[in-house]
Amino acid sequence: MLPWEWALVRLRESRNYWIATARPDASPHAMPVWGVMLDETVYFGTSASSRKGRNLAGDPRVVVHTESGDECVILEGVVDTIALDDRIADAYEAKYETYRPDPAKTEGELWFRVRPHVAWAWREAEYTKTATRFTFD
Repeated sequence: MLPWEWALVRLRESRNYWIATARPDASPHAMPVWGVMLDETVYFGTSASSRKGRNLAGDPRVVVHTESGDECVILEGVVDTIALDDRIADAYEAKYETYRPDPAKTEGELWFRVRPHVAWAWREAEYTKTATRFTFD
């Protein structure tokens, strides 16, 4: 099947990530976000007043999906709220060029790191030969 490094490359290269959360009534909510992959961890931010921000404040479970369905990576896990630091801000600037979040000005923002419990990855053209499940502690 696929090695974890294959999935990491797709996570690093994905411009956008689809984030799925649950509303208080348990109905699903999905939105794309910008984010970065550092040290095998996905980091992203959102407004504290956004639906996904409010959802994650109440329930830290999350699904993160790369843009591509042809070379797919899906993470299921939980988020931890973190303080935005220069390392993450620098990674955003390197990836998105015109955007660098300011660690000194995060009022009204929430920043998260994703701790996956399980992940799936595949190449659609070779699904039966590449569909892979990864589990984490």
